[in-house]
Amino acid sequence: MKTYHHLSLEERERVYALKEQGLSFRDIAKVLSRDHTTVSREYSRNAKYGRVYIPCRAQNQADKRAEDQRYQAPLKEPLIFLYVREHLRKPYRWSPETIAGRLILDHLDKRITKETIYQYIYSKKARGYHLWENLALSRKKRRKARGRGVHRESRIPEAVSIDLRPAAVNLRIRVGDWESDNMEGIRGNRKAVSVTVERVTKATLLDLLPTRKAFSKTMALTHRLGKLPKELRRTLTMDNGSENTNHKIISQRLGLDVYYCHPYHAWERGTNENTIKYLRRFFPKHTSLDEVTEEEVAYVENWMNNLPRKVLGFLTPYEKMSQLLNSKWCTSA
Repeated sequence: MKTYHHLSLEERERVYALKEQGLSFRDIAKVLSRDHTTVSREYSRNAKYGRVYIPCRAQNQADKRAEDQRYQAPLKEPLIFLYVREHLRKPYRWSPETIAGRLILDHLDKRITKETIYQYIYSKKARGYHLWENLALSRKKRRKARGRGVHRESRIPEAVSIDLRPAAVNLRIRVGDWESDNMEGIRGNRKAVSVTVERVTKATLLDLLPTRKAFSKTMALTHRLGKLPKELRRTLTMDNGSENTNHKIISQRLGLDVYYCHPYHAWERGTNENTIKYLRRFFPKHTSLDEVTEEEVAYVENWMNNLPRKVLGFLTPYEKMSQLLNSKWCTSA
């Protein structure tokens, strides 16, 4: 069986020299023992619009095309293709960025970029598989990220501002600093999901609240955080929602300091907001949380805590927490 080999730089130099002597593409092809279409295609590709054919430039262009092809080709390898397909779907449902980062840890000699995975998900060939449904926002079409800003006034009695929070919390140089908020369902739902996340390890606590009242939120926080060692209970940052008004009770029972973000400054709880995005993959907006069970919420909590994260070097929150439990992180001020 015949095999095709690309022209070498030496062959391109001979093509140039023979063409300068006035030989036809067929005659040049006979000298090189090549098909005449190979020579013709080489010239038409690298001497367009009356440009002079330069062998070294043609070689550079060929090398670039080959490099671009290798960049797009990783999914053609069965191992990478199956790895990507498996981890996009349930029970993993990893993001393309997570898959690309974790692949290097699981298979040291394999590489793929998140962009290649995104292009595959939205390609015509893969559209029928609806892989986009496993992404965080489940969008049929790729969109550019947008943001918005809102500034209003609100206040909880005797709330301590985030401006007074220790610098160590902002720097993420210790464990035990938490952020918390509620994820709500459709208007009129009684239930809500309490989402509490540790800022360094991304360890997440999810609780299905029977009501959206402050009492339910307080009971969930004191119950879940109260089970943790004291060194893992340093601060708690929340927003100005009415469900977060019992900060004195929370502080007293857990022995930690409670701080409040500025009104409508959700980015001051960025870790918490990002965690809720993961949760929305299972309970999208307009989902009735009154129909959700505690078992379903527990499943999602386990999934989130076993999800490799880029910010953790593609370790999972549980792995990162285990790594830091006996380190200086848990004993620093």
